[in-house]
Amino acid sequence: MNHLLRGPARLATAATAALALSGCASFSSDGGAGQVSELTRERTGHAVSPQRSGADVDAAGARIDALLQQPLTADAAVEIALLGHRGLQASFAALGIAEADRVRAGRLANPSLGFGRLGGAGVAEIDRSVMFNLLGLLTLPVASEVAQRQFEQAQYQAALDAVGVAAQARNAFFTAVAAQELVKYHEQVKDAADASSELARRMLQAGNFSRLAQLREQAFQADATANLVRARHQAVAERERLVRALGLSGGQLAFQLPGRLPDLPAAALEPRDAEQAAIDARLDVRIARHQADATARSLGLTKATRFINVLEAGYANKSQTGEARQNGYQIELELPLFDFGATRAARAEATYMQAVHHLADVAVRARSEVREAHSAYRTAYDVARHYRDDVVPLRQRISEENLLRYNGMLASVFELLADARDQVASVTAAVEALRDFWVADTHLQTALTARSPGDAPAIVPGKAAAPTPAGH
Repeated sequence: MNHLLRGPARLATAATAALALSGCASFSSDGGAGQVSELTRERTGHAVSPQRSGADVDAAGARIDALLQQPLTADAAVEIALLGHRGLQASFAALGIAEADRVRAGRLANPSLGFGRLGGAGVAEIDRSVMFNLLGLLTLPVASEVAQRQFEQAQYQAALDAVGVAAQARNAFFTAVAAQELVKYHEQVKDAADASSELARRMLQAGNFSRLAQLREQAFQADATANLVRARHQAVAERERLVRALGLSGGQLAFQLPGRLPDLPAAALEPRDAEQAAIDARLDVRIARHQADATARSLGLTKATRFINVLEAGYANKSQTGEARQNGYQIELELPLFDFGATRAARAEATYMQAVHHLADVAVRARSEVREAHSAYRTAYDVARHYRDDVVPLRQRISEENLLRYNGMLASVFELLADARDQVASVTAAVEALRDFWVADTHLQTALTARSPGDAPAIVPGKAAAPTPAGH
């Protein structure tokens, strides 16, 4: 519908006010990265920041090179991952997109200009108009609030990605160190098997050993050789997994790992009110909560505009050859003749209920995952302490007794070698138990503060010691 009335000054004043209101929305100084960095620091002990320029990339590379000059630690691995992981920088790019959407939601849509000309028989008629989206102006505060919540959700998502990268780096570090340490013990088993097999061969030639016993020693040597080859490959595979987690390449690949895993803590962690702490601190719960809130706001906005889909107003004038120019205003309104907004309202309500049920599901899973992660952590701690305090010292005492028996000619050299193999097998199981503890510790911290830790590693009894060859 078109109305041509006198009063363009008042419309111009309204348009100016609208433009002033829409100019309030602006970009933040840090692009929202400060909040992401703080959330990440609270959960990992290290800050994280976007790399928006070549100088930022060079500074991060210099810090990574400095950290790699010393044998790697778990904390250094986390810091390197937060600095060098390219996938994490992609999350910051998504944060920039969310902020752009927030700023756009806080600004009035651009006006549209209309121009028309009709001519004939020496007469020309010209129409001119400037249209503003008044509905967008009326809903600007609500739309800005919704966009702000979506921006905050993007911040939580970026922090969630950062904590996930940090947890992956810690787990990869512990498994890589353990795999490297296990290679050393498999080498000791291989050396003992080689010595036992060679001694058995010589004693067979001298007629002091049975053929069956010699074959058993040879078979054990073959198994030890295969286990060593597999252990070396596993060490390479775990190191490469660590390389990927840290985002290293080129000359950075020559980093050095420590010779052994960190010691077991003096006492196991006993978090208080773990389930409630997870509900309060976990980032995935916060994301689901913000999503539900933003959807609720969107539902309110949908109800407010249910019967008004398009409402635009603006200044218009008309001129015709030989006549004075006419000024006025023009309003366009979409009439709900076929769709009264019921479909949009129903869709919004269903979307909101979807968000609510998703939040409840995330909360239920968070509580369960914390309980499971703490059980795995406590079990891993008890198993690792059992190997440290009982199994390994017991094997050491057995070895000392066998050495005394050998010196007193009460035990053969084969018994001494078999005991050495059993002792190394116990130490190997102890290393694996200590590795499982540190991985479980990472999973527990992740379950308490950030996200689902994934499938926790199964806690299984240590591998049985290799059977002592019989027949001698």
